[in-house]
Amino acid sequence: MRLLATKKLSLSMKDRLVQHGYTVIEHAFIQTKNLPVRINIVQEYLIFTSQNAVNIAFSNTRIRPFLKDKKYFCVGEKTKSIIEENGQKVIKFAQNSADLIDFLSKNYKNEAFTFFCGRRRRPEIEDFFSENNSTSEVVEIYDTHLTPKTFNTKFDGILFYSPSAVSSFFKVNSWIPKTHGFCIGKTTASALKPYTQNFSIAHEPNEAKLFLSIYKYYTHYHAQK
Repeated sequence: MRLLATKKLSLSMKDRLVQHGYTVIEHAFIQTKNLPVRINIVQEYLIFTSQNAVNIAFSNTRIRPFLKDKKYFCVGEKTKSIIEENGQKVIKFAQNSADLIDFLSKNYKNEAFTFFCGRRRRPEIEDFFSENNSTSEVVEIYDTHLTPKTFNTKFDGILFYSPSAVSSFFKVNSWIPKTHGFCIGKTTASALKPYTQNFSIAHEPNEAKLFLSIYKYYTHYHAQK
């Protein structure tokens, strides 16, 4: 089976796919660029919904001093791990923004937050701020640029890791009916759904579960066709 990954895979993920007989082609369909940030104060409660935002925030010498000993909320297990690797405590992590907002609405709706994010983002966090008349703030620290590419080959499966990568792919490509999509999470799947119904969603948004969805599809469902 020939697979296209819409971002550069970790060595462990790529090796695992190759060891199971998959041919993998990688292309980063999006790239991030840091934005200049002026910041004087942040709230006690911080929200991160992407690994990129965490990595950029903690590597920025202007932002990092404001991040110590805050209370963190985030989306994604990997995002949580990066925050903890930087010595900070995560109060709650969720699999997607909608689940995080559900938790915050029930437990922290009267608090003020600082949301570190990119310019391309889903609206759930800011909708939560607006609905609660919050003094919360949004700090954009990076921008996402689409880097589409066409290929002179057909793929049996395509791995998608973000809605932006979906948008980038379809800028110059169309969906081939027999191709199957593999999405890291529900938000990414929502972006793919207008183009095809042929996709699977990882049970949890991490590489291990994404690999499992690929393996199950090609050893069970696809094999029975």
